Amino acid sequence: MSPRHACIVGWPVAHSRSPLIHGHWLKKYAIAGSYTRRAVAPGEEVAFFGRLREEGFVGCNVTIPHKGAALAAAHASTESARAVGVANTLWLEGDRLWADNTDGAGFLQHLRATVPTFAPAASAVAVLGAGGGARGVIHGLLQAGGREVRLFNRTRDRADAVARHFAGGVKAYNWQERADRSRDVGLLINATSLGMQGAPALEMPLAQLDARCIVADLVYVPLETPLLAAARARDLAAVDGLGMLLHQAVPGFKRWFGVTPEVTDELRAIIVANIEGG
Repeated sequence: MSPRHACIVGWPVAHSRSPLIHGHWLKKYAIAGSYTRRAVAPGEEVAFFGRLREEGFVGCNVTIPHKGAALAAAHASTESARAVGVANTLWLEGDRLWADNTDGAGFLQHLRATVPTFAPAASAVAVLGAGGGARGVIHGLLQAGGREVRLFNRTRDRADAVARHFAGGVKAYNWQERADRSRDVGLLINATSLGMQGAPALEMPLAQLDARCIVADLVYVPLETPLLAAARARDLAAVDGLGMLLHQAVPGFKRWFGVTPEVTDELRAIIVANIEGG
């Protein structure tokens, strides 16, 4: 088989760890091919997606701010991509460009690997943030049987828009209500950029949470965010954002290179070392 090439598209994209993940798998499975970064400026992304084949790619991952455009540019899409409303994975089948969103499934796989006892239908879930990451996670939770998602965003109308998008199972609240309305949730998820390296900290008290509540953060730089450190200090189960990054990468690799890769401790250690090395 001739070498196959894929990439990650974003603006900026230099910080992405995806080339490390896919590069590890290409080497591990002795596959001829490559996975690179492509910085594509806003306004140029639709044209880029339209010429993927001419650029030499069989597909790509898509990150901020192009996930909405990726879905719009596709000729066909999975139920997950349509339900979430944005795409993070594109691939070519013949002349047709397909779109998928693998964030929700990746989040659930990592959550279950970290806390096997998690039962989506057992209690309400609190989600902080209303961007693409939040949408992906909410879809994954609803698909897994979750019945009540409480959504909090600093801009209320964005939370309302996400609640309307999912049309049931999701209720939006004011940001100021996040502590009071999380007292009885079984899972609290930070899907904002707060707590990320270089960003302001997330102000979220945890004292009111039930002792069985799981706290998850989609941020993975740093690996232990202030939110996760506070959760561990309270002896709450803590789920980092790196596992989601690793698991969401699996379906794309399979589409592009024909092998279902494994998320292993070895791979995680490689990415951890890279993050901690700056």
